[in-house]
Amino acid sequence: MIALKLRSRELVEMGDKLFSQRTAAVSLWQEIADNFYPERADFTVSRSLGTEFASNLMSGAPVLARRDLANQFAAMLRPKGKEWFSLAPKDAKLAERRNVVAFSEWSTSVMRRAMYDSAAKFARATKEGDNDFAAFGQAVLSVELDPETMKLLYRCWHLRDVVWAENERGDIYQIHRKWKLSARDLCAKYKEKVPSKYHELAKKEPFKEIECRHVIVLYDQYDYNPKVKPVRAERFGFMSMLVLKEDDVLLNETPVIDHPYIIPRWQTVSGSQYAHSPCTVIALPDARLLQRITFTLLEAGEKATNPPMIAIQEAIRSDVAIYAGGITWADAEYDERLGEVLRPLTMDHSGLKFGWEMGQKHEEMVRKAFFLDQINLPAYDGAAMTATEIRVRTEEYVRAALPLFEPMEAEYNGALCEKTFNLLNQHGGFGSPRDWPQELVGAELDWQFSSPLSEAAQKQKAFGFQEAANLLAVAAQIDPALRSEWDVRTDFRDALRSVKAAVVDEEVSDAALADAKQKEQLQEVIGLTQNGAVAAEQLGKAAKSFQGIAA
Repeated sequence: MIALKLRSRELVEMGDKLFSQRTAAVSLWQEIADNFYPERADFTVSRSLGTEFASNLMSGAPVLARRDLANQFAAMLRPKGKEWFSLAPKDAKLAERRNVVAFSEWSTSVMRRAMYDSAAKFARATKEGDNDFAAFGQAVLSVELDPETMKLLYRCWHLRDVVWAENERGDIYQIHRKWKLSARDLCAKYKEKVPSKYHELAKKEPFKEIECRHVIVLYDQYDYNPKVKPVRAERFGFMSMLVLKEDDVLLNETPVIDHPYIIPRWQTVSGSQYAHSPCTVIALPDARLLQRITFTLLEAGEKATNPPMIAIQEAIRSDVAIYAGGITWADAEYDERLGEVLRPLTMDHSGLKFGWEMGQKHEEMVRKAFFLDQINLPAYDGAAMTATEIRVRTEEYVRAALPLFEPMEAEYNGALCEKTFNLLNQHGGFGSPRDWPQELVGAELDWQFSSPLSEAAQKQKAFGFQEAANLLAVAAQIDPALRSEWDVRTDFRDALRSVKAAVVDEEVSDAALADAKQKEQLQEVIGLTQNGAVAAEQLGKAAKSFQGIAA
């Protein structure tokens, strides 16, 4: 970490260096956007409203591949109609207690309502973030509490406008974002802190954009000297500040417990704080070639349907009219034995089929690069497949899809949920921590996510339980004593959780098992007593019979 305390001017200069160092990456992102995400292709060029996005493309297949993958992120990892996240302690036994389960369900519902409130714009921000993540391998989102509505506000920022630095552990600790505010909004929001020339500008050109710089830095690295020191300054982790860049005016500086940014990164390489998308890295050469192939096929197809013509100059008396219904006048004295005065140029179209097949091949390569051949769950036919076959196919699916979804669950969904929970908790969204279950005091909380991938992985436990039961049945026939080798209860409870069954607290289960065992023992005692009474009665009758015989 940097021991020297920094001021806003020095931080802005550091941000300028970070922006300058990233110039080559911005050029690459522009190339990627041109081929896969034309709506976002304004990294190095400025576009006006109404500019056609995909005017440089001959085929939309690469754009469709990026769009399909981004849609799958939301459909499979954040389905709106499904409880896709939940809060629970990392301690599995603690998570099963009824009061902890009740608190977890309540806090999750509170957070879900806040996230999906229309004012929060969660769906809009994550939709933009998903497309950035699919195309560029990273996205920049933020979540804050809107001071006007006192509701959550999610936003997705353009990668072009944001840079960051990471420490030796790979954690992002400094963020710089360019932010353009209209002169009217700038003066209305910060009033007396804004120089007078901007107030004049707001009257003449209210929508003139003014560049500001939002900077996030570690609290202990910033030379913060407020008139009134914040209470318990050690609890703050970061300093958030907004600088009017042209005039070097500090508009706002606020110590915060945590910064508002979520920056999920898909695939990183050592030596760079920026990530990349494994999809576009692989698919970019195929996308370029596909555009050339499509252009060549279009040109060849046009020649095949509207071929170039050969005309005898001295024999043609009018303009060549090769459109439908057109008439071209030829000299009547021309001897057609020398050849037709107007005839199509002889061309070989046998390459069209090869070109089409080549284009299809590269289109399929683009789809494979975007994992579109791996993200669907395998189809099961319970009547035709055994449990073992289903398990094997599910394992194959998990192995294939894990590299795609695992980084998103950890860095994307996990960061979104953690930032949202912390923000709501800081503002009393979950009530006082003193009212929480006592078991959660000091407990480490964790986020659990529900997705087709996690559900498929969880179902492996149920399949495994079935296989273990079959093995035990075979082993018990050989040696009944082998039944004691398996902890059936533990594996059975795990299997029940894997199929989303409601599992009772372990204490309740222990009490029920103890009660059942006691009843079973009582029944055995009663049975023995009854058997003893019957035996005694039979013995008495036998004795009487014997006495009669003896008499």
